[in-house]
Amino acid sequence: MRVVALADTHAPRRWKSCPPPLAAWLRRADAIVHAGDVCTAAVLDELAQYAPVHAVVGNNDGPDVAAWGALPTLATELAGLQVAMIHDSGAAAGRLRRMRAAFPHADLVVFGHSHIPLDARDGEFRIFNPGSPTDRRRQPHGTFGVLLIDAGALTDVRLVPVD
Repeated sequence: MRVVALADTHAPRRWKSCPPPLAAWLRRADAIVHAGDVCTAAVLDELAQYAPVHAVVGNNDGPDVAAWGALPTLATELAGLQVAMIHDSGAAAGRLRRMRAAFPHADLVVFGHSHIPLDARDGEFRIFNPGSPTDRRRQPHGTFGVLLIDAGALTDVRLVPVD
């Protein structure tokens, strides 16, 4: 299963339309996860034209994003992998331990908020922030993630730049 991981798209201020490098990956996605700060449910509708979308609410999301179905946190199974999602994972110090405690049954936690990509693990437990495809902040370029899952195992994690 190929999953495209997104966060912090910030429409309509930053997301005017889907960036072409992202659209190319979305066309091959089996599922999409969005870790919040979509800012308008129209982006979720747009993404849903590519593949099923799982989303959480971010601190900049309006009531339309929650009405679309985004939750404050989400736990789901993707191809046998237990995936949890939250927008803000808190301070960097102790993040792995804190996310493991918050989501004890998860194999992977996808989060956003900082716009700073991160892929960290503790044994088989992993946390992943795909960054932002549209608002790079202090990063050299925007980013999103591509996760490959096979029979409950995360077999590949890529951070893809958006130029």
